[in-house]
Amino acid sequence: MLNSEMLVIKDENALGNKEILQTTISLIEVHKDSISKIVLPYREQQTISIEFKGGRKNYYHPSSGSLLGEKSNSIVFFETLLRLHRSLGIPDVGKYIVGVSALVFCFMLLSSGVYIWWTIYAKKLRKGFIFKWKSKKRKFNFDMHKVAGIYFFVPLFIIALSGAYFTNNSYYKSILRIFDEKPQVETPIESISHTSGITDFLSTIQDEYDIWAIHFPTVDSKEYRIRFIEDSSIQSGLRKTKEVRITNKGQVRVLSDYKSESFSNRMAAQFYPIHIGEIAGILGRILVFISGLIPLMLFITGLKIYKAKRFKKFRS
Repeated sequence: MLNSEMLVIKDENALGNKEILQTTISLIEVHKDSISKIVLPYREQQTISIEFKGGRKNYYHPSSGSLLGEKSNSIVFFETLLRLHRSLGIPDVGKYIVGVSALVFCFMLLSSGVYIWWTIYAKKLRKGFIFKWKSKKRKFNFDMHKVAGIYFFVPLFIIALSGAYFTNNSYYKSILRIFDEKPQVETPIESISHTSGITDFLSTIQDEYDIWAIHFPTVDSKEYRIRFIEDSSIQSGLRKTKEVRITNKGQVRVLSDYKSESFSNRMAAQFYPIHIGEIAGILGRILVFISGLIPLMLFITGLKIYKAKRFKKFRS
């Protein structure tokens, strides 16, 4: 793993949530208002990371609280890659380009490809799944395009459809609300008696969920936002989360909780683990990684098929 010294520690299984929370409290008391966001051990990251308001990001040991290092160039590279994936690096409009492109890929390119495959191989299905390695170049490209497309149609369709959710989430939720049985009841505000807010909350919390991230007050919002997840490790199954806000007056409000959410919100929460394959555990993430390479193969082989047909038409 890249930057393993900042993301992975030895004997991480020996650390309990209470010990990690105590380290987090100590780090908050040291850095105080300079913090923008804290991420506790989550998925592959076994350390605590702190994003500061100036943009700097440091990593700390979850037990001792010692500084492990700053955000490296390789981490910056992958964060940039993620921004390009989500929005092409174009503010405001980039995510809409990505979202619309995902739907076009899903309902036009993939669906039309399967339709063409079906019209050719409906009466000879076995041939539609066969790839001949020793065939001629033109037949090789065609078989590669045909087999890769049909074998990966389902995972690619699911990845594209779930990816488009992040741009068009309001439309997705509107469709999912059709299946809701009853309207969602707003969770009442629960007040806490102490005044020091976040540190007291962390020191006294008893929750079956793991704390995943703590967002600190900003100029626009004077509240702490705490995000919980049922299990912070990579596991198969549904993603169950909770979000809590703490005001500067010490009031705690549960904004969302998987257990009390409507069916539509529960299902909407699954688009992310579906998109990255985490809903099926490690094997699901491996499948998504492999599937992510297939569109490039389809593009190259499809372009070669198109050029071959154009050349044949030109010669005739």
